Amino acid sequence: MNFKKSYTPKVGYTPICTSGECSLKMLDFGIVELFKGDSVTIDTGDKEFAFIILGGHADFAFDDVNWTFVGGRRSVFEGKATSVYIPRGKSVTITGCEHVKIAVCSTKVDVDTEAEIVGPDRVRASVLGVKPWERDTHFIIDGNTNAKRLTIGEAFITPGNWAGFPPHKHDVDNMPQEGVLEEIYYFLFQPEQGFAIQCLYTKDGEIDEAYRVKNDDLVEFPYGYHTTVGAPGYNTYFLWLMAGRDQGFFRSNDPDHDWVSAVENMVKKNR
Repeated sequence: MNFKKSYTPKVGYTPICTSGECSLKMLDFGIVELFKGDSVTIDTGDKEFAFIILGGHADFAFDDVNWTFVGGRRSVFEGKATSVYIPRGKSVTITGCEHVKIAVCSTKVDVDTEAEIVGPDRVRASVLGVKPWERDTHFIIDGNTNAKRLTIGEAFITPGNWAGFPPHKHDVDNMPQEGVLEEIYYFLFQPEQGFAIQCLYTKDGEIDEAYRVKNDDLVEFPYGYHTTVGAPGYNTYFLWLMAGRDQGFFRSNDPDHDWVSAVENMVKKNR
């Protein structure tokens, strides 16, 4: 199975990964792209939705609520995200205030929650790893928001660096160390012609893939170890979104490469 997909820009809502129709069973992803005055309506059904504004501003209307000119940054490389969380059972209309691009993330839930705007002031920034496997990470949607199943963030890799090393996975119920969580990475680059290599593999060799990912590509992780390396000369961005039985950052490293974690701890201790 090919776990890599691509988004071709067009006006409106473009579903890219629909659970049950791709390799994933719990996680959905798509892109809304609008220009000034364009609108699209999305019914959340039995799912919670997180709309991560990649760049631009939009109005969000549902029930008697009308949030206007929501957004902030012009691109993912210009600051922290503004996001809109919408619970199940809603019909939300999104109208572009200008050219706006929004990542649409969703998963099934069995409880009712409250809608909210998650502004940049609520996004937690952290540096994970050490060079040359260091990345800046922004935690956007998690247990600190009204979301019940979604965990979403953004990662920024400096040119030529790795991210998510040692390779890690989250497909076994061994809480609190590792949880069962599907995941998607969605990539953008600066300059746009950049690329990265996304690895995905299992110990038994059932999956053993290395994809060259470019602007607007995504890779699904139904299970297995994964890690990423960015090409020299290009800033690599990926939106990561997870959903499953557990909500959070519960993972285990490939034991063949876990010794690198000890090196990381030594470097951090001696800084």
